[in-house]
Amino acid sequence: MTLSTRAELFAKSIHANQVDKAGKPYSEHLQSVVNNLVEPSEEMVAVAWLHDSVEDTESTFDDLTHYFGNTVSEAVCAITKVDNEPYDKYLARVKSNPIARLVKIADLTHNMDLSRLPVVTERDLARKEKYLKAKEFLEN
Repeated sequence: MTLSTRAELFAKSIHANQVDKAGKPYSEHLQSVVNNLVEPSEEMVAVAWLHDSVEDTESTFDDLTHYFGNTVSEAVCAITKVDNEPYDKYLARVKSNPIARLVKIADLTHNMDLSRLPVVTERDLARKEKYLKAKEFLEN
């Protein structure tokens, strides 16, 4: 079984009872991030499946290192938000890891798609603006 397939199965299992902002199964968001990757490697696809695993589940970086290796675990670590970390510092950390940077761009692309929301609020529009700036920073 490939690294990316193992990551997909693991992610679908740990996020099984979660939904996204649109109320859809969380695995659909993860699949969209995978679909948004450009010329992905196995590691990139694995990180796309796992990018929210530590942030949104009981999974740990030790779990990811054990099951998926250092490259994947380090990229997920780079993309995982830390409590009270300023957003600009977070983005700089994401940008410092090539895999995390490309996965975060794919993640932001999906998160900015407001057409998936049943109702778009001012808060959604503000979040989209924030994500547009973040994506521009990561792309340059």
